[in-house]
Amino acid sequence: MAKVRAELIKGNTSALILTVLSEGPLHGYAIARKIETVSGEVLSLNEGSLYPALHSLEHEGAVTAEWERASGRPRKVYRLTAKGRRVLSELTQEWREFSGAVNKVLEVMADGYA
Repeated sequence: MAKVRAELIKGNTSALILTVLSEGPLHGYAIARKIETVSGEVLSLNEGSLYPALHSLEHEGAVTAEWERASGRPRKVYRLTAKGRRVLSELTQEWREFSGAVNKVLEVMADGYA
């Protein structure tokens, strides 16, 4: 399957990151790889979109970050906060409403009800 356009991912980066972190703390590279793996290699976050989103989520209080030294070099590990869980819930609801509406339009138009 082809990779999804960056514009489609950009508006959903926070939801993707928070969802992955809801399973436990991870460093940035692991977050990106988890999203890629779980999506069947369809969704891919590059450093230019991942780290600004993580910093924004940290600034908002949705995640916390601390440096850990595991197996050699230090890595910044991100954790979901209680506020982050609330934000994730809101983003998930928004996504369900949005994607449901888009699917309805696509189905209606595909069925020839223009």
